[in-house]
Amino acid sequence: MGNTIFSKIINKEIPAEIVYESKNVLAFRDINPQAPTHILIIPKIEIPTVKELNGKDHAPLLGEMIDAANIIARNENISESGFRLVFNCGDHGGQEVYHLHMHLLGGRQMKWPPG
Repeated sequence: MGNTIFSKIINKEIPAEIVYESKNVLAFRDINPQAPTHILIIPKIEIPTVKELNGKDHAPLLGEMIDAANIIARNENISESGFRLVFNCGDHGGQEVYHLHMHLLGGRQMKWPPG
């Protein structure tokens, strides 16, 4: 496993407010939230960006990440009002940590375009 902050959270080397965990996925609250609910959902394997994904190998993992988002949204009471799921890819896409992660944002009205 790599040496990103997310790898350290997976390995429990640094603390995080974990809200969901399965064999393949971990979810925790963002330390710099951009919405009342801002949770990061990550795979427990290292995949640097969306560019390294392919449907053949990663479809089940991405499906599990979406399932986790739906469970968390229900637990956070934002499922009915709505929420946003975001993957950032690369520097211009706003990616800061090069370990694949999906943002779950909710608890307020989302704007479009997002930024």
